[in-house]
Formats: sequence, C-alpha cells, structure tokens
Amino acid sequence: MVVKELEGAIEAILYTLGESVELERIAGAVDQDEETVRNVIRNMMTKYDSDERGIHIIEMDGAFQMCTKPEMYEYLIKVAHIPKKHVLTDVLLETLSIVAYKQPITRIEIEKIRGVSSDHAVSKLVEYGLIQEVGRMDAPGRPMMFGTTEEFLRYFNYESLDDLPILNQETIEDFKAEVEKELGFESEEPADTDTDDDDFDALFGYGTRSETEDE
Repeated sequence: MVVKELEGAIEAILYTLGESVELERIAGAVDQDEETVRNVIRNMMTKYDSDERGIHIIEMDGAFQMCTKPEMYEYLIKVAHIPKKHVLTDVLLETLSIVAYKQPITRIEIEKIRGVSSDHAVSKLVEYGLIQEVGRMDAPGRPMMFGTTEEFLRYFNYESLDDLPILNQETIEDFKAEVEKELGFESEEPADTDTDDDDFDALFGYGTRSETEDE
C-alpha cells in the first residue's frame, strides 16, 4: 500500500469513528506494522497543523483522534449545539490533582489528604468523565481505586500522563509530608505542610475560580 493510499485509509478510519482509535487497531485495519502507521499518522499530523484546515489529529496515550481545531469554535457554535465545557471549581481541581499525581487512589485516601469529605467532588469528576474506577484495592471492603481518563488528557491537551507538570522540589516535599502525615506514616523530620492556595491550579496551568462548591 502506497503512502497516499495509506493516509487516505487512516483518515477515513479516524473520521468515521469520531473517537480515539488505538494504534494497534488502526495498524490491523490497514494491514501494516505499528511503527509504519505511527510514522504515517505523525506525518499527517504535521500536514494538518501546517495547512489552513479546520481539523487536526491529536495523540493520546498511543491512540489517535481526528478533531476540529480549537480556533474553529467561533464558527461551529453558530451552526451546531456545542456542549458546555464543565467548570472546574477549586475543590474539583484540588481533588483531580490528587488523583492525577497519586493514582490509583481510593476515595478514603483522597479524603485523608484533603481533610474533608470528597464524595461530591469524586462523583462530579466521574460524571464529567475526568476520572474513573480503575480497580479495587486488595483490602477489607475492597474499596474502589480511581484514576484519570482519556477525557482528562483531552481536556488538558496532554498526550499522556508523562506530560503532567513537574512539581518543584519544595512543593513535592510539602505534599509528601502532608500525605505521609494524613495517611499515618512517621516522618523523620517535621515538615511545613502549608501550601499555597494556587499550587493545585499551577499543576494544570489553570486559573483559579471564585465559585465555591457545596460539599
């Protein structure tokens, strides 16, 4: 299969399905090895980004999806119903940050870190499709463990969890000390567990919001 034909087949697959498609699945459909298909898709991504087109291809954890470009929103909203993007309050951002950096994690562990009930926040994040159940802890009661979803990557424009911002050392030590304290571990040296209110927002490059959330 020549490159042009391969590009056409891949384009048709991504356009028709309208959702993320794993590399392995695409390679199987076009009867090519994964490395070849990955190179072809990334070449297509470059073409879409360089041309004045309204669509592009994004990569998320080894899967690919064809989407409209963000700058096309002002035109799309005039002809189609665009679902309202969920507003993430400070509480939701804080909870989501904990899940993102500590996953897999149980609701009880989240609450120990936050120091307050997190039922509502966890339920909202599940409803928004940003976190999901990823297994059960091997412990009495087998509590659910939560992790982030593909929608989380799409929402924050990450290809994988490796793209999460790297915390500075001071924040890491404070966060680690707070987690150890809340989970009942002993620390050799006391650490200042006070963190700036904007720390969790900084993790995602997301501005703080004034809305409050009813717990």
